[in-house]
Amino acid sequence: MQARLRSGVKWLAAVTTVGMFIVLVMGSTVTNTGSAAGCGADWPLCNGQFIPEFAVHTAIEFSHRAVTGLEGLLIIATSVGVLLFWRRRREAQVLAPLMIFFLFLQAGLGALAVKYSTSSTILALHFGISLMAFASILLTTLLIWQIDNGVDALRDRPLPRGARWGIWGLTVYTYGVVYLGAYVNHTNASLACLDWPLCQGSVFPGFTGPVGVVFSHRLAAAILTLGAGGLVAWCWRARARRPDLCWAGLIAIVTLLGQSAAGAAVVFSRLNLFSALAHGAIVTLFFGAMTYLCLHSLPRPRAVRQQAGIAPEPAPPVYAPRETRVGV
Repeated sequence: MQARLRSGVKWLAAVTTVGMFIVLVMGSTVTNTGSAAGCGADWPLCNGQFIPEFAVHTAIEFSHRAVTGLEGLLIIATSVGVLLFWRRRREAQVLAPLMIFFLFLQAGLGALAVKYSTSSTILALHFGISLMAFASILLTTLLIWQIDNGVDALRDRPLPRGARWGIWGLTVYTYGVVYLGAYVNHTNASLACLDWPLCQGSVFPGFTGPVGVVFSHRLAAAILTLGAGGLVAWCWRARARRPDLCWAGLIAIVTLLGQSAAGAAVVFSRLNLFSALAHGAIVTLFFGAMTYLCLHSLPRPRAVRQQAGIAPEPAPPVYAPRETRVGV
């Protein structure tokens, strides 16, 4: 019976992860269709009603709120299940409360955006908090699934010096780039540059005005792409020893390139809704891959390693190509 309940929590966590991804996409739909005021200044009611009369913008905003409310219940249920069956794992003790914290923080920022005149800075932060909520749910789900299939044990294989700092640093930088992109969207500056990858036909249009905001985002994204490329090259060299990092790195670079293509499509299509939604959805997957790399750059808790009978292993200085060629 306990095994069936444990399996049920794992599937519930998977559904919750998909649900949070849908919430993010629906939130992008609200922003890109200008439906944020579809329920007026009322929250949690919509135009003063529990179930309002539907116009297009009202339907978009109300459906987003309804799905978010359902997702909140799934998150709470998942957190309870995770702490019930995996409470001895330190990661679960951290991630489960984070899921609930970011859920309420995201809802609170959403309510403030509706009831009060909110700056573009805060609106962009709302998307950033939603990303953190998705990442905490995704990592929780992957953790409880991989504990049983053995992938979690790969974390005990040490990394070269500096690799962990590189992964975490690039992830923090990614969050900054994503926030800047959300700021571009909420300041309605997306078409300040009508071409791509140049901006108004210039390689360096400057950093002033809406053009400067867009150019800053593109420049930051280009640096991020170079950093992600270097990370993937390192992960590929380490694939024999750390296949978990290799696959996550490949997913990260593929989604990053896809997100860049979607960003170009936003410009060339002049803010076509589907290209804008793809831009936000793909960056969510990219950020999820980066946070997975962060988790797997950390060894499992000492108590878990001791219980498994794994002795401490010194970290190698670098991954040399010969280390990845088993049997050569």
